[in-house]
Amino acid sequence: MTIYEQGLAQNSANFTPLSPLSLLRRAASIYPDKTAVIHQQRRLTWGEVFYRCQRVASTLAKRGIGKGDTVAILSANTPEMFEAHFAVPMAGAVLNAINMRLDAATVSFILQHGEAKLLMVDKEFGPLAQSALERMSSPPAIVHIDDPSCDIGHLVGSESYADLISAGEPGEIGVDATDYLPDDEWDAIALNYTSGTTGNPKGVVYHHRGAYLNAVSNALSWHMGDHPVYLWTLPMFHCNGWCFPWTLAANAGVSVCLRQVRDDAVYEAIAEHKVTHFCGAPIVLNTLLAADERLKALVTHEVKVMTAGAPPPASIIQGMQAQGIDVTHVYGLTETYGPVTLCAWREDLWGSRNPADQAELKARQGVGAPMLEGLMVADPETLLPVARDGQTMGEVMMRGNNVMKGYLKNHAATDEAFAGGWFHSGDLAVWFEDGYIKIMDRSKDIIISGGENISSIEIEDVLYRHELISEAAVVARSDEKWGETPCAFVTLVADAEPLSEQQVIDYCADNLARFKLPKTVVFMDLPKTSTGKVQKFALREIAEGLPT
Repeated sequence: MTIYEQGLAQNSANFTPLSPLSLLRRAASIYPDKTAVIHQQRRLTWGEVFYRCQRVASTLAKRGIGKGDTVAILSANTPEMFEAHFAVPMAGAVLNAINMRLDAATVSFILQHGEAKLLMVDKEFGPLAQSALERMSSPPAIVHIDDPSCDIGHLVGSESYADLISAGEPGEIGVDATDYLPDDEWDAIALNYTSGTTGNPKGVVYHHRGAYLNAVSNALSWHMGDHPVYLWTLPMFHCNGWCFPWTLAANAGVSVCLRQVRDDAVYEAIAEHKVTHFCGAPIVLNTLLAADERLKALVTHEVKVMTAGAPPPASIIQGMQAQGIDVTHVYGLTETYGPVTLCAWREDLWGSRNPADQAELKARQGVGAPMLEGLMVADPETLLPVARDGQTMGEVMMRGNNVMKGYLKNHAATDEAFAGGWFHSGDLAVWFEDGYIKIMDRSKDIIISGGENISSIEIEDVLYRHELISEAAVVARSDEKWGETPCAFVTLVADAEPLSEQQVIDYCADNLARFKLPKTVVFMDLPKTSTGKVQKFALREIAEGLPT
């Protein structure tokens, strides 16, 4: 026994399990009268959110829902969806926020695989929930969310979210959060399903400690300060809104809810509520860039956007920066609670660069965020780091508290993901001398042509710079001579002059090495997953079916 183990035991005075629930207690105790949530004409303060969450948690507990039980929710970005991120774990249960863009069969699979005891359903998605539940032999109990601003869909079940609140016992904020914190910070807090393009999605399990740390990491890495005004353009079902419901409790911010992400709704909300921060995939930024100039003119104050979900073309970053919206590029996966790296900006090194160069630098996935303990680009077999030369590709690997517990009921997939003590992302990247990484492709999307590795992302980035191309995706197509060649799928901007296949290839030839040029160009609308990612597996099928 060392001198530091003598009489220095862990106790309630010096150790508290980390959980984002303590962030809610703090926000409510210090700022009970400050606005927490805005949705249309509704406004809730932090004090009101706390008491509503306590009541819901109390009702769940009365009904025998507690530690290890799953409570699912199918909802747009509403106050109830926001509150569920606190109310469900306050009861000790695990929140499963389901992607409402999924089909009924997949929703049914998720409910059964996660063994949901209760399902909360937003009115808009009543028909989807009903269809999913009809496929189940033992469906969960149903609670509907009746949003007055929603005029589509229908209510399912006889009990409402308001009934959960009224049936619960009121509580006190108290001097600490120990009344409802987990006994063990390793306890599960959330269950999120990957948006896989083939097969059943995998259930990713988060713990309280990781959720707490990633929530704080968001606030630190984005320099959010106190009381930011955050617009919910990112779905809260997506990695629990990248942990931002919990972040907004950490800094007592304001959540401005948005049911639908349309350019007019986004710009008008930014102007009306003086939004300071919002998140979105590159496709969302592309939509905003294509908006009418009248809408863009509504932004007259400083706004910051965090983008991830797919490697953003430098042209999109440059366009947002030119509009006065500062872009922070982050990277992560469902398995890492959302963003765990960011392209930390070095004004001292890059501030004098021209806008195009700055956009190229910002397009990198960057370095580990404050709470990530390990990040490397390495050979997946040997686990040896690749050279930091900006050219040698390897797999992105992470380790730390903000990596998932594992995949629910899937030991084999969990062991594979954690092989060698690192989380294997499946993303291929290069590592630069300054320690910043840049994603080049998913391991399954790399194109090997004549023995040369070609990054589909590099070609896509060039295509996005063309003024007449609004979207682009590149996949491998089988070739008798080369093995594989790049096949480009492009969507032209609305009302654009027609482009020929050869014109696109010639444009690429001005910007790429010859062996990287697409040999085929297809003009079409790109198929996407429910989270807005391009379905490259579908494009590969189309490419293989093209006439030679």
